[in-house]
Amino acid sequence: MHRIYENNDITVFWDSEKCRHAKKCVYGSPQTFDISRKPWIDVTIAPTAEIWQTVSECPSGALTCVYNHEISVKLDTDACKSIAYDGNRQIGECDYRVTPDGWNIYHTEVMPEYGGKGIAKRLVYKIVEAAEKAKASVIPTCSYAAKVLNG
Repeated sequence: MHRIYENNDITVFWDSEKCRHAKKCVYGSPQTFDISRKPWIDVTIAPTAEIWQTVSECPSGALTCVYNHEISVKLDTDACKSIAYDGNRQIGECDYRVTPDGWNIYHTEVMPEYGGKGIAKRLVYKIVEAAEKAKASVIPTCSYAAKVLNG
């Protein structure tokens, strides 16, 4: 399972397949990571610096995070894509097709001047999370999406 948790400053990614339940997150930021709550991660409660530090100490790599740099990412299920915006300017997108076998992510692109900020990963995770919530398989034929999901 892949989940994305966002506040104004950061985006936290969680990959349940990598999680080894070391509980460093629970002890590092108990307000943010509370296994008795659903969803168990809430990045709106604790200070960003505390969350960042806690995520950086995840021994399995199941938790990662990026700064948002004032970039928003929206899912448009009608158009079958997630879209990244800097204000009103579209700066990236990730496209998928709904097939009988699942959601096929076939293209991810971010404008070169926005590279290295984790925007493409946010785009992929938006789609993967929605697919998983819809109980659909994810088929990453886009090389970047495959790297994010299998790496």
